[in-house]
Amino acid sequence: MDDQQRYQQARARVRHIKGFYIHATVYVLVNAFLIMVNLATSPSTRWSTWPLLGWGIGLGAHALAVFGLGGLWGSDWEQRKIQELLDKGKPR
Repeated sequence: MDDQQRYQQARARVRHIKGFYIHATVYVLVNAFLIMVNLATSPSTRWSTWPLLGWGIGLGAHALAVFGLGGLWGSDWEQRKIQELLDKGKPR
């Protein structure tokens, strides 16, 4: 496999990771809004729990598909991840 192919694979992997983080952000924002609406309209009935749990299962499955059992990122995570994946394929 040449460097260009390895770079394309690394870039695709980074896009999957980025997609997960976007998914997680939307999950937090939407569910925070649903909880606020729930507490404002019918605080005695906790209906917001169901979308939180259902979507949470989907988010967990997405996390497992992308990361397996681990994975963290920082301010320059995209470039570091590309470099890590490129370095994996280099002969030693």
